Amino acid sequence: MRLVQSRACALIMAILLLTACSGPQSSHLTTSSSIAGSVTRDSDDRRVLAGEWDYEEQAVVLLTLDESGNGTYGWKKGQLRTVALSGLHWEGTWLQEENDREGNFVVELSPDLSEGDGRWWYTRIGDDRAPTAKGGTFHLSRKTSGLAASDTPPAP
Repeated sequence: MRLVQSRACALIMAILLLTACSGPQSSHLTTSSSIAGSVTRDSDDRRVLAGEWDYEEQAVVLLTLDESGNGTYGWKKGQLRTVALSGLHWEGTWLQEENDREGNFVVELSPDLSEGDGRWWYTRIGDDRAPTAKGGTFHLSRKTSGLAASDTPPAP
């Protein structure tokens, strides 16, 4: 009798597991640590990030982003890559060729997409893939118009 109950319980658990796994997947951002692992799919149009931005952290550095939210900046031959944009939450990676460093960043944009506050951290400094050096915080301000929050982008 116990064996039958155990098998029935195992069968019910397997059915519940299969049902849960076959449901629709939601598309949302998890924590900022999701950047280091697999990139979460996003549904927002990254073209809203295109244009020039002033990055302010002790000094001002100009960021230039394309319609995919990827771009460059002049400090240490810097490069940015957007990995997720969901609503006003933006996640990405950065790389500086001249000083052999890279890391991640997150930004919370303003509702009109004209500015944002963010933080960055290291994921690699030279050969060190677990750096203990701290990152920092920054503020972004849009220099050029790009797409306004109320603009409807053209159909793909």
